[in-house]
Amino acid sequence: MGREVTVATCALNQWALDFEGNLERIVRSIVIARSQGARYRLGPELEICGYGCSDHYYESDTLLHSFQVLEKLLESPATRDIICDVGMPVLHRNVRYNCRVIFLNKKILLIRPKIVLANAGNYRELRWFTPWSKARHVEEYFLPRIIQEVTGQETVPFGDAVLATKDTCLGAEMCEELWTPNSPHIDMGLDGVEIFTNSSGSHHVLRKAHTRVDLVNSATAKNGGIYIFANQKGCDGDRLYYDGCAMISMNGETVAQGSQFSLDDVEVLVATLDLEDVRSYRAEISSRNLAASKVNPYPRIKVNFALSCPDDVAVPTCVPIQWRYHSPEEEISLGPACWLWDYLRRSKQAGFLLPLSGGMDSSATACIVYSMCHQVCLAVKNGNADVLADARRIVHDQTYIPEDPREFCKRVFTTCYMASENSSQDTCNRAKLLAEQIGSYHINLNIDVAVKAVVGIFSMVTGRTPRFSVYGGSSRESLALQNVQARIRMVLAYLFAQLTLWARGMPGGLLVLGSANVDESLRGYLTKYDCSSADINPIGGISKTDLKNFIQYCIENFQLTALRSIMSAPPTAELEPLVDGQVAQTDEADMGMTYAELSVYGKLRKIAKAGPYSMFCKLINMWKEVCTPREVASKVKHFFRMYSVNRHKMTTLTPSYHAENYSPDDNRFDLRPFLYNTTWSWQFRCIDKQVN
Repeated sequence: MGREVTVATCALNQWALDFEGNLERIVRSIVIARSQGARYRLGPELEICGYGCSDHYYESDTLLHSFQVLEKLLESPATRDIICDVGMPVLHRNVRYNCRVIFLNKKILLIRPKIVLANAGNYRELRWFTPWSKARHVEEYFLPRIIQEVTGQETVPFGDAVLATKDTCLGAEMCEELWTPNSPHIDMGLDGVEIFTNSSGSHHVLRKAHTRVDLVNSATAKNGGIYIFANQKGCDGDRLYYDGCAMISMNGETVAQGSQFSLDDVEVLVATLDLEDVRSYRAEISSRNLAASKVNPYPRIKVNFALSCPDDVAVPTCVPIQWRYHSPEEEISLGPACWLWDYLRRSKQAGFLLPLSGGMDSSATACIVYSMCHQVCLAVKNGNADVLADARRIVHDQTYIPEDPREFCKRVFTTCYMASENSSQDTCNRAKLLAEQIGSYHINLNIDVAVKAVVGIFSMVTGRTPRFSVYGGSSRESLALQNVQARIRMVLAYLFAQLTLWARGMPGGLLVLGSANVDESLRGYLTKYDCSSADINPIGGISKTDLKNFIQYCIENFQLTALRSIMSAPPTAELEPLVDGQVAQTDEADMGMTYAELSVYGKLRKIAKAGPYSMFCKLINMWKEVCTPREVASKVKHFFRMYSVNRHKMTTLTPSYHAENYSPDDNRFDLRPFLYNTTWSWQFRCIDKQVN
């Protein structure tokens, strides 16, 4: 009798509304799975249309095109003799559901709607979908005519059911259902389901991978079974990067691990596992068996098909492996780099332009682009034809082969140091040396002529000439003069992005990269519409502390020695006049707080859901060794004043790679007002009462 099943899962780089590309990648994954002997193939959540369609889910076109792709899949010879589990939106009785459509040999076996929807943080599934609330209930779903003509079926089962094959039983979960306290796999396992599947659209956050892996392994540790996890990968059209990590686990241990970051559009994992290992594991758990005897059974859809072969005694099975996690520095090096590559090739631009100031943030951004170039060269070396074709199209050379990251960087990356009379020679030299070491095409220019022209217009109209505070001007004058410099840099960045390649006799335009970190955005320490305003920002969701560690990682792994002086220099905007030729302005002095303190404020505000009073109460204990309660109160008040005064800047924040759960991104992650009563009178009075 058959006992060894061969199953496949995958991570696909799907793109919202790219139905043609999504279909090609799905078919390719099925072909790979079949070629390796798999009898069941699982794909990511909503893989047919792409997870990030957002309000396009409201459109009937999205449903129509999804069914058209499903029609192609049903007809494809690639889907013969393998159970295919694909994701798409389905309208049932005028209600839209996020569904798995499971089919075999041109017959739809089951449409399984999602039961628990993700609706926190970046997720808004309840906006577009309705959760299936009828536990263990199945209804008839009337198929569209284009599907009926292929399958010969008028109706198919729709609801919360499991599949009973000749040799085992499979049950589906979807993404959030693994993370909920009462996951479906618990009762399914008690009801005899031996293989659990999970199709996900789970995005990357620094230090998140271990949580996901622990959840998958723990799903079968207490109950036994095989757990198959599929995930989206890549940038599918917005701020998120889906980080793959497809995996297969059995009885609480990982047996197959996919990559977290790669430029491969299609990655397939196949594992052969012994069902008897699941049965023997469960047999000795008496508490599990007692609970199983009382469980409410699931409807079973009988499938005349087996995942195993009759004579499989000699077939080798997979053994447990140790999951290999990336360090946070490796995650920063790889995740945003892959996101940039997806954005670059899908936007059909010719490269990036970065205003490189010689400071830590813009240098970290440059290092991420350099890491991207490394990943491209490595992928081409490993035979990735898709990456090679994209690279050739980007550089407009159909014979080009990217082999040296520095040489490729020269073709796709332009850096620009924009000096003013307030810039030091040190930062100019640092920017130039780093550009040389990574290979970027580097431009040095001076903005003083433009600054004086803009200020001259103001003086001509008003008859007044603003001065910096060191020359006797007010803080208003000084801040305005700093902002003029910053905003002119943004204008010049876009001008050079559009025309630099034209001036060099090359086709195409460049995407402008921003380089404001998550802590500066939270505090509002940036000029609205300055160089923080760009097309995209790969470090906008990363803290200053993590960026500093990443810089050290680049020194050690990329041998970028120019970063040593950048790392040791105090962060500065260089917008105020120099004193004796040296920088007198520093970021932390300007902000009135350290970057380390900002990270703490950010995590308490967003992750711990702390307002001013709760933050004060937590910090008087956290900082009791270094601050008095009155000092803590002063720090908390200053942070909330600055945060609320500057919150309006978040409404125009450059789209940034999402990497931190305390990101202040106003687009959909951190939804707050942008016009505050910045006195916080009631809240601060509560703090003062406790201080006294």
